[in-house]
Amino acid sequence: MPDVLIIGSGPIGSTFARVITEESPDLSILLVDAGPQLTSVPGVHVKNIAAVEQRRWAQARSQSARVDETDIARIIDSEGRPPTADTARPGTAYVDPGAAAAMSPTAMHAAAMSTCVGGMAVHWTGACPWPYGTELPEFIDPQDWDAALARAQHILHVTQSAFATSPVGEAVCSALAKEFDAELPADRQVQPMPLAVTVMPDGSLYWTGTDVVLDRLATDPPSMFELRGETLCRSLLVEQGRVAGARLEDLRTGEAYTVEARVVVVACDGIRTPQLLWASGIRPDALGRYLNDHTQVMAGVALDPAKVPGAHAANRVTDPLVGVHWVPFSEQHPYHGQLMQMDLSPVALADAPKDDGTQVIGMGYFVPKDISAGDRLVFSETETDRFGLPRVHTEYTLTEKDHAGIARVTAVQSRVAEALGRFAPGREPTLMPPGSSLHYQGTFRMGVAEDGTSVCDPSCRVWGFDNLFVGGNGVIPTPTAGNPTLTSVAHAVRAALAIARSFEEA
Repeated sequence: MPDVLIIGSGPIGSTFARVITEESPDLSILLVDAGPQLTSVPGVHVKNIAAVEQRRWAQARSQSARVDETDIARIIDSEGRPPTADTARPGTAYVDPGAAAAMSPTAMHAAAMSTCVGGMAVHWTGACPWPYGTELPEFIDPQDWDAALARAQHILHVTQSAFATSPVGEAVCSALAKEFDAELPADRQVQPMPLAVTVMPDGSLYWTGTDVVLDRLATDPPSMFELRGETLCRSLLVEQGRVAGARLEDLRTGEAYTVEARVVVVACDGIRTPQLLWASGIRPDALGRYLNDHTQVMAGVALDPAKVPGAHAANRVTDPLVGVHWVPFSEQHPYHGQLMQMDLSPVALADAPKDDGTQVIGMGYFVPKDISAGDRLVFSETETDRFGLPRVHTEYTLTEKDHAGIARVTAVQSRVAEALGRFAPGREPTLMPPGSSLHYQGTFRMGVAEDGTSVCDPSCRVWGFDNLFVGGNGVIPTPTAGNPTLTSVAHAVRAALAIARSFEEA
């Protein structure tokens, strides 16, 4: 019997495993994931896979744990194309294919998930802006938070020096600073995007996947740690205010079995964690509610050499990357802005014209959502998904406040375009479909009281249970603008420390 059973091997589940091991190396840990292991070392980011076909195969396999060779060939053929009703972003599959096909205006129809050892950390862009102000819950002690955030940055290998300075990059940053810095707080001015990536001795980049998060657990695991891929958790074993363990299934053989554990952590993602709790009969009022996917507006900016010296077609060979630039969230700039080379952008814009030789960079802006309990996941009592778990549908709408925020951020994007050049034809500001960010928050949110508006306490312990913890973007209870991974890892650090202390006190 393991001391700790962790369900979900993404960046959050892997953080729990690492921190608990570092704090209490004598504790035994079993980490399981429904998805397959894509590389010999678990959780390697696809950008680190040199062979193109192998990288595309890994993306195809993580779109579904159950695909045949025909499906994989079709998925590989779609690589690099914008998401459609049939194909989500590479490496992911739609949560509700029917809603995606219908583009339902009252659903988060673009919501998608990745199923593999390592989760979305195998595919993410690595953006790790640190949260600020109203993005953080007031009830977390600032000193406690700063320590957890610093440890999260260390675990993810966050740096602002991933890309070497370049003439075009410096010119872009300078133009943005000239436009915005005077109105921004001193510590929230234009700066390089914090990224989860390691600059290798030869100058190449090694992107953080959960192999990096797990550290030695991935490459030289101790006998007290085990990782099992293609292992589905069907339900938790609930007994009188405790979770005794879980019912698991080996998806390769169909073998079903039970694992008991002293502590259970559910860290599947913002959709599958509440799905598993629901399937296990754990159904607090707030479960699946307060669904929050900060609104995303994308555009492309054609750089004007008169405003951005050096930005012309000839330099795209000698200076191919302008890096990733960050206009941080603050009270004065209540949005999160990031600008990057189009090749680095995670979202392709449909209907863009053919390349005319102009140097174009992508611009993405996130707007905090007007959070409502009515934005929610709906779990079916009768239908099941491809894993046999309750089928999930979404109810999700943009409010008047949301549309006002979108209008304001579009005006901000016009300022950026004017400062750098102009909007590229066909790449004017585009409101992305709900769910496009893949940052699903609030669905098992934390709070300070068991009052029906939260699922867990500030230590991520589920209300009513003394040994059940949750982790992931779903714990975030606040409207956010910045990418939430770093924040969620910091919350996982705090929760893992609480788990380690609970064993010391037992």
